[in-house]
Amino acid sequence: MEIYKILRADEWSDLRAKGETQGAPIDVSDGYIHFSTAEQARETAAKHFAGAEGLFLAALDTDRMGDALKWEVSRGGAEFPHLYGPLRLADVTWCQPLPLEGGQHRFPDGFA
Repeated sequence: MEIYKILRADEWSDLRAKGETQGAPIDVSDGYIHFSTAEQARETAAKHFAGAEGLFLAALDTDRMGDALKWEVSRGGAEFPHLYGPLRLADVTWCQPLPLEGGQHRFPDGFA
């Protein structure tokens, strides 16, 4: 299964350079890395990245993440994937720009 992480340009660059990251400041503060399912990603972008430019959408393979990935109840009672460990570049299956157009982020063609 694929899950998704919205990354700022500097976070994506840092992940590519170092091969792993502890995530964005909110991830470090919360003690785990926040992800979204395909059904949750648009709401996550609108709620937490409204008006932000220079974003990337990374897809990650849950099968590669092992037991460090937990599904926990969060926003609206829905279960969200949380990673208790570093986000590794090796787990990223693809990453594409998430441009801001007309005040909303345009997700890649074919995205759910």
